Amino acid sequence: MSYRLPPLKALRAFEAAARHLSFKDAAQEMSVTPTAISHQIKLLEEYLDLQLFHRLTRALELTPQGEAMLPKVREGLDCFAAAVASAHERVTSGRLIVVLPPSFATRWLVPRLRRFAEAEPSLSLHVIRSLSTIDGDQVANPASFDLADLRQEDSVVVIRFGTGVYPGFQVDHMFASDCIAVCSPKLLETGPPLRVPADMRHQVLLHDQGISSGRSGPAWDEWFKLAGVTGVDSSAGPHFSDSGLVYVAALDGLGVALASKPLVATAIAQGRLVAPFDIAVGQKFAYYLVVPQAVAERPAVQAFRKWLLEEAKAEEPERAG
Repeated sequence: MSYRLPPLKALRAFEAAARHLSFKDAAQEMSVTPTAISHQIKLLEEYLDLQLFHRLTRALELTPQGEAMLPKVREGLDCFAAAVASAHERVTSGRLIVVLPPSFATRWLVPRLRRFAEAEPSLSLHVIRSLSTIDGDQVANPASFDLADLRQEDSVVVIRFGTGVYPGFQVDHMFASDCIAVCSPKLLETGPPLRVPADMRHQVLLHDQGISSGRSGPAWDEWFKLAGVTGVDSSAGPHFSDSGLVYVAALDGLGVALASKPLVATAIAQGRLVAPFDIAVGQKFAYYLVVPQAVAERPAVQAFRKWLLEEAKAEEPERAG
């Protein structure tokens, strides 16, 4: 159905002037000049071909036509305001769903979430760990989760470990994920010394199958090559199916792990892990915030994006060092 309506600005000016019976008071309410209100009323009267006010010397009165029109205009403006408020409530009352790699969730995001929760206490945050957020040989869908079952008011974003090439999505680079050798402090106390990289030949090497496949990261042979150490069987030692198991094994003192530097930064700062050498192996993948364009402007998404990128930027000097 099509509607032939006068300009909304003119209707708002009429309602305010009729309520106050004063162009001056209406102008003050709408933050414009009395002349602007008078101009809008004149435009509305010309549009309707009706006189809506009697302009008296020191007063303003509604004409019978103006009195008849006022209740419906007021009702219409109230409906407009209610519709806008309803739409806003629908967006802000939904869940913010964050889908991300398991190791990133456990070791980077969750330890920082308290600050976000304090800044956005009314936001319903749902964190979902998923291995599908790590790029594989073929990446058909950078979101890597099914949107069909989600309610329309939900906002879904992804923290993805990959190439950063996701056409059709809003993509923000968070940080790279260089790998360093880490181990438990008790390993240094009870095991063979680790004074120079060559001492690594006497250590148990912990292997993350998730990053040794060549798709998403380096393996021990690359670390030894950078360190200038030869004659070491870089494939020896326990192999684990994911980085979470490698992380626990390193914490327990089983051996030395090759781990993502930003994901072990907190454990190193807390003294639960140590990095014996300043040797970092670069990875072709990095961490990205990937957002569907359809939800990119929603307040919940914008708040999370701003907080997340600030957290990532805060660590940049430490990683650079």
